[in-house]
Amino acid sequence: MKLLELGDIGKGQHVVERYAYARLPRDAMNDGVITKPELVEQALREAWRNLGTRTREVAMSLPTAAVITKKILIPGGATEAEIETQLSAEANQMVALPIEDVSLDYQLQGPNEKNPSDQNALLVVTRRERVEERVALAESVGLKPLIMDVDIYATLAAFEQIAATQLPDNGQGQTAAVIDIGAYSTFVNVLHDNQPVYQREHTLGGQTLTNEIARRFDMSSEEAEEAKRRGTLPENYEADVLQPFLDSVVQEINRALQLFFSATSYHSVDHILLAGGCASLPGLEDMVHHRTQASTLVANPFARMSVSPEVKARQLASDAPSLMVACGLALRRFDPA
Repeated sequence: MKLLELGDIGKGQHVVERYAYARLPRDAMNDGVITKPELVEQALREAWRNLGTRTREVAMSLPTAAVITKKILIPGGATEAEIETQLSAEANQMVALPIEDVSLDYQLQGPNEKNPSDQNALLVVTRRERVEERVALAESVGLKPLIMDVDIYATLAAFEQIAATQLPDNGQGQTAAVIDIGAYSTFVNVLHDNQPVYQREHTLGGQTLTNEIARRFDMSSEEAEEAKRRGTLPENYEADVLQPFLDSVVQEINRALQLFFSATSYHSVDHILLAGGCASLPGLEDMVHHRTQASTLVANPFARMSVSPEVKARQLASDAPSLMVACGLALRRFDPA
């Protein structure tokens, strides 16, 4: 569970005010579905307490696996009522649920190439209960949800910060693969000209490393995670546990890129951005670069932001790759709309 607060210091510049973590028990959620609301509420309450802010308005997100998306065309001159009718009809084709059990939204993406008077749009559909359960949990600890986003789109918002500071020419004309290595899965999001062209989820995640630490050194999962964070593992950890895990991560990234190449007209990537909790593991960046020959960076969406006295800059640099979604959500506060 991650909470992040950003502030505005003028001229489009932001400051990292504070952030906080709370460990979410493994059985609290399953594939993005909240299975034990009381455990999620407890973790959210702990993270909120650790954050130490008076701000109560929040942006939240759904896991990518919990939504269905479709690119649609909205006729030019359509009224709000006509758009709503079209969205409902599209949603009925996308999910086998009554429309009253569905939450949906859309975003205009500019004029259609063939018919500029019409608008391209992205329609996002999910079960209404997925939204309502998250809103209820936030409200149960005194928070006020204003926005419900999706992990992948929050990541894209954070990527814009990275492209502006870490990529040549702000990423224009280039292909970048964001490899987000989460606890239980790795999400591959490839962009060209800073626009998404491919997404896919893979099963390898950081929990695999935690499980192996627990097995090898006779620890509970919680003890293994804490020892990994604090760097208090036995001397043979790197050779016997970490290195084999890094090898498997690099193999999975290479496999993911090959799948991308085979599914699209692209044959290479210019940049690989490592995100997620495992991105900062020592040696991973160099290993990925060596295997792929692509420019490889550990993602840091805060590189051009100021940091408040409440935040330890060195710790933030280490945690930054795992805060991509949180950063993208916090940036929604400054949307022009």
